[in-house]
Amino acid sequence: MHILILGGTTEARALAGLLHGEVRVTSSLAGRVASPRLPEGEVRIGGFGGVDGLVEWIGGHAVDAVIDATHPFAGRISFNAARAAATAHVPLLALRRPGWVPGEGDDWRPVASLEAAAGALDGLGERVFLTTGRMGLAAFADRPEWFLVRSVDAPEAPMPARTEILLDRGPFTLDGEREILARHRIDVLVTKDSGGAATAPKLTAAREAGVPVVVVRRPSVPEGVPVAATPEEAAAWVLR
Repeated sequence: MHILILGGTTEARALAGLLHGEVRVTSSLAGRVASPRLPEGEVRIGGFGGVDGLVEWIGGHAVDAVIDATHPFAGRISFNAARAAATAHVPLLALRRPGWVPGEGDDWRPVASLEAAAGALDGLGERVFLTTGRMGLAAFADRPEWFLVRSVDAPEAPMPARTEILLDRGPFTLDGEREILARHRIDVLVTKDSGGAATAPKLTAAREAGVPVVVVRRPSVPEGVPVAATPEEAAAWVLR
């Protein structure tokens, strides 16, 4: 059996580790990170060239099932995967980590997009911790606030004029996030609802510090695709 796992997420790597040695596994990474953490098993890096390219790859490599374990905000590939799996007549499972849920004391401002997040900063604060990654900074390019931008790789222009770059990769600790908020005098946090534990400590630190959080909601996903919430659930689905 040959399983194609789409995505370089923490969950995708964990799933590849669970399946390695049980079935043939190929993990496909988008190639957006210069030095990705590679999973066990076979690895390919780069896009497929749309739905047709993915269908061709599935057929040419005798893929028996596809797992969409991409980032919650990699919306296009999820729709491409659904169309390609249907065309190639192979089963598809989505491995989606649950989104974050605000708790008592949280001051969250949900928005639909990065552009809406930029607009939501009006009057909210002057020193922004921007944790949406290096893509999409153009949405904030005209903002007057000071930004601390955290990403794995260095971002490129356009970006806000008053920006400090923090290159780092999760998982992050609560003590570390507390220190960042205090040292940089952060009064607004902007994040995507990525879910998962690796980057969640910033939300706790923001709650403790009374810092409002602008949260970009997840994009829509294809309907009718079965979903697993954990790598273990996905592995069980494959091995059944």
